[in-house]
Amino acid sequence: MSTETTRHEALRLTRRKALSLLGASPLLAHPALRGQTAASGVVSMVVPYPAGGQADAVARVVQAEFQRTLGQTVIVENAPGGSGSIAVSKVLSAAPDGRTLLVGTPLELIQAPLGLAAVKHKPEQFRMLRPIAGTSLLLLVRPDLPVATVAELVALAKKSSAKEMTYCSSGKGSIFHLVAERFAIDTGVKLLQVPYRGGAQMLPALAGGEIDFGFIPLGGPVIGMIKTGRLKPLAITATARHPALPEVPTMNETGLVKGFEFDAWAALLAARALPDALAAKLNAAMGSVTSLPQVRKELENAGMTMAAAMDLAAADRFYAAEAVRYQSIAKAIDLQPE
Repeated sequence: MSTETTRHEALRLTRRKALSLLGASPLLAHPALRGQTAASGVVSMVVPYPAGGQADAVARVVQAEFQRTLGQTVIVENAPGGSGSIAVSKVLSAAPDGRTLLVGTPLELIQAPLGLAAVKHKPEQFRMLRPIAGTSLLLLVRPDLPVATVAELVALAKKSSAKEMTYCSSGKGSIFHLVAERFAIDTGVKLLQVPYRGGAQMLPALAGGEIDFGFIPLGGPVIGMIKTGRLKPLAITATARHPALPEVPTMNETGLVKGFEFDAWAALLAARALPDALAAKLNAAMGSVTSLPQVRKELENAGMTMAAAMDLAAADRFYAAEAVRYQSIAKAIDLQPE
């Protein structure tokens, strides 16, 4: 073999090796794509609450199928504390490469900044990739309260009394607080907030007659407590009646309020800096997951309703509208972070 032939063969082999390496690692071939695609690496779905809550349940229901659809390892990472700010900070401080996502709710994203001075993040620092599921709220009253309808509750609250009617919440700025205050504004009643640490404390307090009523997410033990008479439902904050409680009207059906639709949703979100191409990819992937009958069934068994299908633009509009709605209630009651 001549020296010239040997040299050409060496060049050919070098070229082949280089192409092989690039084919095995497309992100190395085009460094600019590292910020545009999450083609490799572990994807972490960060949950702002401990295992067992609604957001955690949603994340764990979709995790396996989301992993299959993306073709990547997907883990659920619980990061509770700080009214959700620990999880939020973790996502915001990560590189915007689609590998650190938030399974978030309106509580830590929108409501906590309204009521807690220690919470520094703002809703607009995130973009909603796709809502996954939600739970409407039930207007529940203590079992011995002498009312059977929302109209009777309003009438009782308006009666002259030295004691205002009480409702439960998990603190200022929470969904329980803001929805009850919106109810007070719309109906002209005066109410007294009684804060608890969370739903685990609110339900026994309501069933035991410590407080008069509350807007409580439909899920967990709520339906069982209704069926056994420990809680009395008057209405639901949904667009339609719930199949499990067909006799319970929507708030709008009562004729006392309008547009009274509230949902404790859980959604897939990312830092606002996430590139559009990656956001669209993740939106489509989660859409494929939530279209699966088995995923829908698991979420419904957990007391949730599948969210409406939304592309990236629709999800963005929905998120912005949710932020404005809760902020408007906070402004109307002059809520100041404490």
